[in-house]
Amino acid sequence: MSWIKNKRKAYLKGNFAEYVACAFLLLKGYRLLARRYKTPLGEIDIIAKKWGVLVAVEVKYRPTIAESKASVSKQQQQRICRALQHFQQRYHKKTTYIRFDLIALSDKKWPTHIQNAWQTNQ
Repeated sequence: MSWIKNKRKAYLKGNFAEYVACAFLLLKGYRLLARRYKTPLGEIDIIAKKWGVLVAVEVKYRPTIAESKASVSKQQQQRICRALQHFQQRYHKKTTYIRFDLIALSDKKWPTHIQNAWQTNQ
């Protein structure tokens, strides 16, 4: 039963981190388009737009920024890329510029926004 508590605790912590990231992006002038966007191809924590750029944002809550960045695997990056392409084809066909960002959160620190956290070849 303790693994259920741990799973719920991780879910709540992740949900809180995404909420903080959304507020942070709004303060930076981004327009939020979707949160927890799910497709058969993958999931994106936050989809936002600013200055004509469609941005997929992965949110990670880890002890350090380096751990946050390292926790996004190549496989996860590819799933996020496919999911953003799905979103773009469905809702924003005219948007030509896309970007993949990471927002790293840790205890008692201001969120760190890493723009262009990774590139894609697709």
